[in-house]
Amino acid sequence: METITNKTLEKLKYDLVRAGLVPYETIEQAEEIANAQNINIGQALINSGILTEETIIKFLESKLHIPSVNLEDYTLDENCLKYISYSDARKYRIIPLFKIEDTLTVAMADPLDLFAIDKVVETAACSIEPVIASETSILKKIDDCYKNDSTVGEIFTDSEYIGLDWRNELHSEDLSDNHIQKIIRAILKQAILETVHEITFQQEDEGLCVNFKKEGELFNKGIIPKVLTASFVAKLKILAELDPSVSEVPQLGKLSFKVDDIAVTASISTFPTIMGERIFLKIYKPPKKLQEIIKTEKHLKIINNALNEPGIILVCGSPLSGKTHIIYSLLLEIASRNQNKNIMTLESIAKYHLQGVNQCELNENISFNMDKASRFIEFQSPDIIYLEGVKTKDTFDYFSSLVYDNKTIIMEFLANNMEDLRNKMAFSDFETLKSLISCMIFIHSKDSIEVFDKSTVQKYIA
Repeated sequence: METITNKTLEKLKYDLVRAGLVPYETIEQAEEIANAQNINIGQALINSGILTEETIIKFLESKLHIPSVNLEDYTLDENCLKYISYSDARKYRIIPLFKIEDTLTVAMADPLDLFAIDKVVETAACSIEPVIASETSILKKIDDCYKNDSTVGEIFTDSEYIGLDWRNELHSEDLSDNHIQKIIRAILKQAILETVHEITFQQEDEGLCVNFKKEGELFNKGIIPKVLTASFVAKLKILAELDPSVSEVPQLGKLSFKVDDIAVTASISTFPTIMGERIFLKIYKPPKKLQEIIKTEKHLKIINNALNEPGIILVCGSPLSGKTHIIYSLLLEIASRNQNKNIMTLESIAKYHLQGVNQCELNENISFNMDKASRFIEFQSPDIIYLEGVKTKDTFDYFSSLVYDNKTIIMEFLANNMEDLRNKMAFSDFETLKSLISCMIFIHSKDSIEVFDKSTVQKYIA
């Protein structure tokens, strides 16, 4: 992770000593704290209670002969936000205030950061006049101003809107939030109209390549030019509640929006590459009632019996077959019939809020992974548990053992066909799991779903 520095205070740290504001030894201690906590020396002094932000601002103002500004009650010109992207604003602790003729006045926590100034001069194509403001107030102002619209909004798919093409919007070099959001909404609309559930944004030499994936085949839909790329990626991250200033490590989030007044969710994953961040987006349909998916009474009866007894309900299918969709329909069915059941989920992203279900999102960024969650979930006394993406034998074995404690476990399992399932289940890792399956739902296609009871399952995968 990139170290957060303040070049101004690094250059002037001993001037703080000469001014009698801090002892020499305190500066050395503050440097050690700053290095250990990945913060700048000014923040270390503030956090330690040695200096206040106000004292540091007054010191810099006097030393550099650069005026300061109190951003708390300051109303900036929002038309100027287009000159600095959200990611650059966060990264460099800088925010535009106003523009007079060819000069853009910006508030900076680090006014001697010439690299930041050069970067803004390059993107804004004008000269820069810095003023000093506290880092805390700048970050708050950035979040307040750049995040004023944090939803995609509603996408309409009737005939009036079908003729619109997001690629027509790329000819403008408008970096405003509204324009970038318009492009994002138009891309999502096109994906929905073409019944595409996966979108990738991949960095290329010419810009950001937009690909749709449908039935395993990738289709190139166009390229977002380089001049728009940084603003596009930053806005997409903001909408997904990700940190746009972080590009060195993967992030996982989700977008929420409406399509013709129907709530839709999309998961979003970012991943660093040598060309820049690759972004993967997956759109999830709202779950249907179980009866709309499982059409035969015999199959519904098998599922209902399995839901009322301890065991493992295995939902199998190929990638993009609709495993998650069926599982969410299962959870809704359980919640509607069993008001007193404690239904819990462990998933990377909660695709929809399910009434009556205690959904838990795992977070690798804080080391809250499946292994850690599995050690604590038993203390919540769950009756039914849905697990997304179990990958280790230990986790399989642990949750299988909960069946003996009168629990019902719902798992998804990747298998392209029945032969593939039998081959995978032949591994010794799945011996315990196989013996505890009470019901298996196998998705061959959206129009072909089989449901097997316990005895039939054992015949197929024994």
